[in-house]
Amino acid sequence: MKKLKIILKYNKIILFIIIILSILITNFYKPKSKFNNEHEIYGYIRSKKNNALEIKSKEHIIVYTNNTNFNLNDYVYIKGNMYLPKENTVFNTFNYKKYLSNKKIYYLMKVDKIKLIKKNNNIFYKIKNNIINKIDKYKSSNYLKIFILGDKTSLDMKEIYSNLGIIHLFSISGMHISILCFILNKLLCKTKYKNIVIYMIFLFFIFLTSYQISIIRSCLSYIFSDINKKNKLNISSENRLILIVILLLIINPFFINNIGFKFSCIITFFIIHYSYLLENKNYALRSFIISFISFLSSLPILINTYYNVNLLSVLLNIIYVPFVSIIMFPISIITFIFPVFDKYFKMIIDIFENITLFFDSIKLFNISFSKIPIVLILLYYFLLFNKNKKIIFLIIIFYFYNIYSFNLKLYFIDVGQGDSALIRYKNKNILIDTGGKINDHYIIKNNITFFKSIGVKKIDYIFLSHGDLDHCGEAINLVNNFKVEKVIFNCGPYNDLEKKLIKVLDKKNIKYYSCIKELNIDKNKFYFLQTKEYDNENDNSNVIYTELNGYKFMFMGDASTATEREILSKYNLPNIDILKVGHHGSKTSSSKEFINEISPKYSIISVGKKNRYGHPNKEVLDNLGQSKIYRTDQDGSIMFKIKNNKLEIEICSP
Repeated sequence: MKKLKIILKYNKIILFIIIILSILITNFYKPKSKFNNEHEIYGYIRSKKNNALEIKSKEHIIVYTNNTNFNLNDYVYIKGNMYLPKENTVFNTFNYKKYLSNKKIYYLMKVDKIKLIKKNNNIFYKIKNNIINKIDKYKSSNYLKIFILGDKTSLDMKEIYSNLGIIHLFSISGMHISILCFILNKLLCKTKYKNIVIYMIFLFFIFLTSYQISIIRSCLSYIFSDINKKNKLNISSENRLILIVILLLIINPFFINNIGFKFSCIITFFIIHYSYLLENKNYALRSFIISFISFLSSLPILINTYYNVNLLSVLLNIIYVPFVSIIMFPISIITFIFPVFDKYFKMIIDIFENITLFFDSIKLFNISFSKIPIVLILLYYFLLFNKNKKIIFLIIIFYFYNIYSFNLKLYFIDVGQGDSALIRYKNKNILIDTGGKINDHYIIKNNITFFKSIGVKKIDYIFLSHGDLDHCGEAINLVNNFKVEKVIFNCGPYNDLEKKLIKVLDKKNIKYYSCIKELNIDKNKFYFLQTKEYDNENDNSNVIYTELNGYKFMFMGDASTATEREILSKYNLPNIDILKVGHHGSKTSSSKEFINEISPKYSIISVGKKNRYGHPNKEVLDNLGQSKIYRTDQDGSIMFKIKNNKLEIEICSP
């Protein structure tokens, strides 16, 4: 008891130290895998998601196979090729390698052969397998998996719920556990060993939901509360939460990077911290206060995770929280027990999703934010904890942070087999090509996420080198997601893709021009060197030259050697500091004569990994041999920053 009093006295200091240690461990600790690139492994199946199996062998590993006709805890033999997960190749976007590393998974495997060695004979896994198989037969299976198994992988509306700031409602947490406790207490009110039974159900529920940290925290909260009440320890709710967080971070410091853990702990802490505001209030006002506190306490996490905040989320949570917790969650349990309710639950889901789609269509309340540094986040929580009204000014700073670029920055964005480069100069954002790839959702998603993360709220100019899909295929998506001032097309007739874009530009009253010779942007001139009309899109590519902060830049689009010869005959070109190499390093561009004339210091080849065209060509690489070559397939996105007249280079390597 004496030790507990000491811990409670200094619990906030202890928590701060534990959090700092957890951050240091997760950022600087380099785990060593027990695997050594094996081709054969044995292990137990711990989870199944689409074509991916999580296997517990020497350590956990994700294997990809078309043969998923196995049950959880089946013991299997697997033969295949083991490889390391990739990191993000676009700045500030999702890092799959880090995500898996936080779960202590360091290798992936592509399966050639998988064979059952021994079927599951564990009673708990048999129950779990039966539950999963039963749920799969329901029309409402996606939502049953959420509320019973804690599995959101099949949720089609996940991105929309995230945009509206209500995704937390579909993560089982304290709210759901409270409802579960209420139901269990009512059912077991006359049972002698009620609490022991509830604890056992908690343990099974934690197992059923694959040990999700937010569920573990919520269950521990109930248990700690029960122990506190029975033993008359008089430990406040706030202190109990702090003790639980300390305990969990000691057990596993990597919980600090778990988004569910952060949301669950921080929102719960501040609701407790501001609980005095809820006293003697009616239900509607209490709901608004809780929703507003939840919004404020989660704001920095939302910003640095999604770079987007929807102001409607405060009001939506007032409506959605009781609907999801009091109606959908209990009905999901009833539906699972009594399948006859499945079609009615599906009707409720359809109505719910249609209403949500309507709210998502209202873009007026969507506000983008750039990535916020940790110092400002700590200051924010310090002000929030101390109930300081200056926090309003800090939120305003969050909004305007990074909107103005004090240093010139040029980003060559990894868009696969395509081109996209962004120039950020003072308050101007100039995009040269957009990238674009059929059926590749992640290119545009990464672009939008990246632009928001660095403070881009509008794009002043989109220069399209030409109308090929890999250069302008994502223009419409960008125009629909950002305020765009002007679009510049190349010379020559518009193709079908450009005509589709023009229809959108006309509808949005966005100005566009084609075949221009030069452009003055904030007293900086951009020269369009190619104005002759050829009979193909590549040769009609805009070739752009500009000088910014004393550095010379050239963007070649897909211009061929024919265009290069024409340019050499018309202009006396200087030595180029940064060259965007023509046509992804194809042998049809970057002739020795042209490269020798412009003598680039840095050459950027935007190219897809293992592309079917064989880009870049070896001869072209030889021609560029005197320059420093960066390739998006090997180096990921590349950033050039001019600071104090010096060039700094940063890559986002896979």
